[in-house]
Amino acid sequence: RFVPKRMVPFSFPVSKCALWDPVPMGDVIGAHVTYYRNPRLSLVEKTLRLAYRHAKQNEKKSFSCFLLGTLAADEDGEGITLTIDRFDPGREV
Repeated sequence: RFVPKRMVPFSFPVSKCALWDPVPMGDVIGAHVTYYRNPRLSLVEKTLRLAYRHAKQNEKKSFSCFLLGTLAADEDGEGITLTIDRFDPGREV
């Protein structure tokens, strides 16, 4: 179901070097992942435990990290699965 009031434009982080021309081209379209497919999230237990351990050992209340994975369409074509299988604590600098 398309709900335009909930849709927000996505943006990429600011970088020093652009790999493409950032000027918009063409008409605006909705690209919400749940518009056509049923989403499913799969998280590897080892990744979750590693992230939890890192959070407990960190002295700061909040910290930055990355959860990495893959996005794939299901075999039946009706859904998509986001599989998170890697944890990267990132760098402080």
